[in-house]
Amino acid sequence: MTTTPLDALDRQLIDLLKVNARLPVVKLAKALGCARSTVQLRLKALESAGVITGYTIGVSAPQRGPGIRAMVLIAIDSKCEHEIIQSISRRHEVRKLFSVSGRYDLCAMLSTDSTEELDSVIDRFRAIKGVVETFSTIMLSTKLDRPD
Repeated sequence: MTTTPLDALDRQLIDLLKVNARLPVVKLAKALGCARSTVQLRLKALESAGVITGYTIGVSAPQRGPGIRAMVLIAIDSKCEHEIIQSISRRHEVRKLFSVSGRYDLCAMLSTDSTEELDSVIDRFRAIKGVVETFSTIMLSTKLDRPD
């Protein structure tokens, strides 16, 4: 990926695609107030530079039940970070894992079928050598969900 900074038009184009990656070039050009050829050239340049790595669709969650989504903040001993990340990453319930600043070091986004399963996963996190503390919260409803 290039380190060339994105200009305002590039950032606006990417923001539009994050909301709907299927927008036709003509509609993108109209929304950006520029020519269709400009959008095509920008898209090609962003793809070539590795800024845009692909186009995707959003799929709703399977209708197998509501499920439990939670965010678990994890404070760790930094000497064990690599092993902790490897251990947490092996759990199929972990959808995303972020490094964060502040009181906690990691943020795991989880999805389980029940609160009992969530409790079990958190207990397993706490049992990992080097995990100092956890703090969890359950997600109730989604108000906005845009692709990354």
